[in-house]
Amino acid sequence: MVGLKPSDIPPTPGVKFLSAGTAACIADLFTFPLDTAKVRLQIQGEKAAVEAAKNIRYRGVFGTITTMIKTEGPRSLYNGLVAGLQRQMGFASIRIGLYDTVKQLYMNGRENASIGIRILAGCTTGAMAVSVAQPTDVVKVRFQAQMNLQGVQRRYKGTLHAYKTIFLEEGVRGLWKGTLPNITRNAIVNCAELVTYDIIKEAILKHNLMTDNLPCHFVSAFGAGFCTTVVASPVDVVKTRYMNSPPGQYTSAINCAWRMLTREGPTAFYKGFVPSFLRLGSWNIVMFVSYEQLKRAMMKSKQSVEYVA
Repeated sequence: MVGLKPSDIPPTPGVKFLSAGTAACIADLFTFPLDTAKVRLQIQGEKAAVEAAKNIRYRGVFGTITTMIKTEGPRSLYNGLVAGLQRQMGFASIRIGLYDTVKQLYMNGRENASIGIRILAGCTTGAMAVSVAQPTDVVKVRFQAQMNLQGVQRRYKGTLHAYKTIFLEEGVRGLWKGTLPNITRNAIVNCAELVTYDIIKEAILKHNLMTDNLPCHFVSAFGAGFCTTVVASPVDVVKTRYMNSPPGQYTSAINCAWRMLTREGPTAFYKGFVPSFLRLGSWNIVMFVSYEQLKRAMMKSKQSVEYVA
């Protein structure tokens, strides 16, 4: 057995909730530069981005990271990390930590969950999570898009300043800008990610290909990351551009998507695909492996405390 053994008692919803948020933060710490590179590639071609970047061009994920280090310094790769961690604690805790609980609720006592029930559970927790964590996502994206170049005025000085400025200049609606495309994106991501992970892991265990340990979690998470990237990339690009846009640039997320299609062609929806896959794939691996181990560690600690008491 590689890693901690599964607990004899199923993890409680509270344990899943806390484990999911913590695991997502760990995953973000490892993969945040890839996410930042993805955002820069996604907004490349926009008028504001072109004016700020001048002669800077991003080519591929590693080329983008290298260019950012040369022109803005290594710290630029972690622009928006504070908001990113805030997002994961509020976002992943709900969409991942409550997935099994909501799935059981929809099963209504049935022994096995159908794909339809899993998808419905994923959509539900994904939408719930966005409604809570949307402001943190807006701030994260804007920080990642912000360039640390001489002569370029920065939009925000810090995380709290960003929340305050967006609220004062754009109102409450500014903090929840892009909620609809984000709900759409995260409903798709949550379904693809959790349902695919669920199905792959279940199939591996059912056919005795692996035991419920780290290699099994690794393979399941990798498959989930690839499927999620293919399905969610177009919505993710629209979400990123719409969230990062100044007031008045787009009338809606649909308008943003239409202008992308007419001005840049269909391939614009897959800008940043490689960093998206590298980020989602690696993020899924770190998150799910950490999540499974944290659940087991927390249940083990809980049982030890109860035994001593």
